Amino acid sequence: MTSYRFPKDFIWGVAAAAPQIEGAAFADGKGESIWDRFALKPGKIKNGNTPGVACDHYHRYREDFALMRGLGIKHYRLSIAWPRIYPLGDGTLNQAGLDFYRRLLDTLAEHGITPWVTMYHWDLPEALERRGGWRTRAVVEAFARYADTIVSAFGDQVKNWITTNEIPCFTDRAYGGGNKAPGLNEGATVVNQARHHALVCHGHGVRAVREHGGRGARVGFAENPEPTIPDSESAADVAAARAVFFTDNSRVLEPILCGRYSTRYLRSAGVARPKVRRGDFALIAQPVDFVGLNIYSGAIVRAGRGGRPERLPFPANYPRADSPWLYRTPAALYWGPRFVADIYGVKSIIITENGCGYDDEPVRRGQCLDLHRRDFLRSYLKELHRAIAGSVPVHGYLIWSFMDNFEWQDGYARRFGLCHVNFKTQKRTPKLSAHWYAEVMRRNRLL
Repeated sequence: MTSYRFPKDFIWGVAAAAPQIEGAAFADGKGESIWDRFALKPGKIKNGNTPGVACDHYHRYREDFALMRGLGIKHYRLSIAWPRIYPLGDGTLNQAGLDFYRRLLDTLAEHGITPWVTMYHWDLPEALERRGGWRTRAVVEAFARYADTIVSAFGDQVKNWITTNEIPCFTDRAYGGGNKAPGLNEGATVVNQARHHALVCHGHGVRAVREHGGRGARVGFAENPEPTIPDSESAADVAAARAVFFTDNSRVLEPILCGRYSTRYLRSAGVARPKVRRGDFALIAQPVDFVGLNIYSGAIVRAGRGGRPERLPFPANYPRADSPWLYRTPAALYWGPRFVADIYGVKSIIITENGCGYDDEPVRRGQCLDLHRRDFLRSYLKELHRAIAGSVPVHGYLIWSFMDNFEWQDGYARRFGLCHVNFKTQKRTPKLSAHWYAEVMRRNRLL
């Protein structure tokens, strides 16, 4: 029987993001973010929820880190709120914001928890958005200054840096008619340029770590490429899935990992292709120390007539979480990392997010029996174990998320956490999945 034991130095941990848990939206000089503003627009967020209070982590981080320690969590992916550091995106530095994160990082160290810090997790300062946001080159200059500031300030406390989180989400789905803040529909030219600016910002994040991070500093990025899963493991189906993976995900992975846009992307973009300045790709393609993958669900692909790749639609009753996009496809955690490693020669992969969202998870008699989440995670981790056993270089796994939070357009209705949060009382209750995961981490194997 397979023991599902992981490598002895495997990194186990959890993840969260500032705009989803901190609250204190305007405390101590913090500026307005695009999500603070977007949430006020009628009909944009379920039940009219806002991130104004969220999990009140800003005031409760000591309690939260004690809870992490009690569960044996040793690695925590968090993000810094850009508007807490530079309320207007650039301009005057907010010292209170720097002081808050200094205290937070000190407390993590006291609990023996290693931070993995994301520089940008979707909370662009609203003042920058009013000046054009990701559509303009001004955002590149502002981000470069912001990255230099936080790495210089926290380089002695943070050795694991993540530049950006899911570039297509805050560009394509923010400016291309999606449901992410600021919720605009600007067309392909604007979207492609916004994505390019985000890539250049990633490059500045890498540069900042190399210049100011100090000895032992590592840097990568967190991307959410859609894994393609071959319908069978025949050579033809695997080749079809690999081809679709490359085509669908090359607009971000190709420039970062190869220093260019793919010919296919440029041809498809046509006159809407982004304007690239001299030196952009030198920044974008600086070597990274790891690639972070946020993996939830995948697409099923087969070789159709003549070997032509063909996506298979999910039937109406195909298993999924309450998030309508989150089909239960455990093999995504095998094929996603495998294709990234095979296509791009990546030597170190961290699963920076993986998890599932459900709506109704009540606490009864002090317990939240989320068997569905436990079984979801177990099935995915079996596939991750398979990838590692097959020499795919996955070195860590960070669950999304440590606790229920403000789940963007789904507000507080959808719960992804290992710990239940009562948003009226702010009481945290570790769910069944949290206790199971604590044992997985402790024993370094699946149970």
